[in-house]
Amino acid sequence: MGSLLAELARWVMDVVHSFGHVGVFVVVLMGSLYLPVPTELTLPLFGFLVGQGRLTFVPVVLTATAARVCAALVFYSLGLRIGEARLRRLIGRAERTKLVFGSDLDKASAAFQRHGGAAILIGHLIPGVGALISVPAGLKRMPVRWRFLAFTLIGCTLWTATLVGLGWTLGKRWRVVEVYASFVGLALLAALVLGVLWFLWRRWRLRG
Repeated sequence: MGSLLAELARWVMDVVHSFGHVGVFVVVLMGSLYLPVPTELTLPLFGFLVGQGRLTFVPVVLTATAARVCAALVFYSLGLRIGEARLRRLIGRAERTKLVFGSDLDKASAAFQRHGGAAILIGHLIPGVGALISVPAGLKRMPVRWRFLAFTLIGCTLWTATLVGLGWTLGKRWRVVEVYASFVGLALLAALVLGVLWFLWRRWRLRG
């Protein structure tokens, strides 16, 4: 398993070395579409390459965010156009690849039912959900402009900036981020909730 991840990391670095930020976009898009290039691994690796001076932080975050938003729009379109029954049949056929499972769609749908529009933002902070949270948004015909795109953009930016930043900070230990990706998502979510509560408290104080 370790050698497989090492080979994957080498392949990603070769792609980035050859194609620069276009390579970053392609790699992140693949991972966001549940191809075997997980963003929990590649984003911290990009952060490591930022620390090595081979990439630049802001362009990497912008490129990776754009790729994740594109993947989200693909899944939104699937939900909008083919419906849940056909989508579940497609996922059932894809389960043999072990890249995506029906349970992933269940988690995304449950999150959307529980939290509505905010679930789009939250879903992008949860490993294993990610862009799949866009499927129930498409099924429910959530307005693309402002609501869907706004929540998607915020969630994708938070996720990419945090993982790239952690990879940059940790240097050669960038793979630690992949192991603790779920804790990173929870920490981001907690910080977001606290930020909203602080904002509401400030508004309440000003009105008082």
